[in-house]
Amino acid sequence: MTVASRHSATVSGAPEGAPAMVFAHGFGCDQSMWRLVAPAFEDTYRVVLFDHVGAGGSDLSAYDPDRHSSLDGYAADVVELLDELALGPVVFVGHSVSAMIGLLAAARRPELFDRLVLVGPSPRYIDDDGYRGGFSADEIDELLETMDSNYLGWSEFIAPVIMGNPDRPKLGEELTNAFCRTDPAIAKRFARTTFLSDNRTDLAAVRTPSLVVQCREDVIAPVEVGRYVHEHLADSEFCLIDAVGHCPNLSAPEALTTAMREYLSP
Repeated sequence: MTVASRHSATVSGAPEGAPAMVFAHGFGCDQSMWRLVAPAFEDTYRVVLFDHVGAGGSDLSAYDPDRHSSLDGYAADVVELLDELALGPVVFVGHSVSAMIGLLAAARRPELFDRLVLVGPSPRYIDDDGYRGGFSADEIDELLETMDSNYLGWSEFIAPVIMGNPDRPKLGEELTNAFCRTDPAIAKRFARTTFLSDNRTDLAAVRTPSLVVQCREDVIAPVEVGRYVHEHLADSEFCLIDAVGHCPNLSAPEALTTAMREYLSP
């Protein structure tokens, strides 16, 4: 099995030889979360969509509890995929936890990355001295315990909260359905890997130019977190978009697309 098939990867858009843009989805989601953003770049980029192992159409048998117990394992997957596709230095667009995965991959193999677009990144979700991650340690423990005891019930409750936009309930329903399609055992492990991670010290190792895109209201990654990432990433820019929730790729695709176009324009 090729790496591309392992991740159900597809390449579309501009003709061979054009620069490439790779989209990586967040926790509990799959590549379909980019359907309102990715097509906007197909005129000038080779657009790559893929599913992390354990998500969407990926090969579930490739999930390794040891390899994927840290975000480094997912970063290694990204590197393997880019090596196989050989599309040259790419623009990597990572949402939520995939923003950190992209940063780790870029630190490991900087020659594979031209620029990074980090949508709602968080290097640590738990508050610390002088750092606001958005959650207390007890809140994260409770979140994970609830997942363990009732994953489907947790999904139905938390997805609309993550999405925000209560006046647009179909958005919350879509995220709920995405969570519920994910294998519960893998989702629970990925949640622990995500919410217990602390990648603050890894930011200093990244030299790839980056755009940090932050929603003005986000219960998962508050504005302070986005600014922290920007302040600790060399050669980064910060963009606060007028959007609510943690998934602007679904709730505010035009605003996200505009921010990306402005950053990537010559």
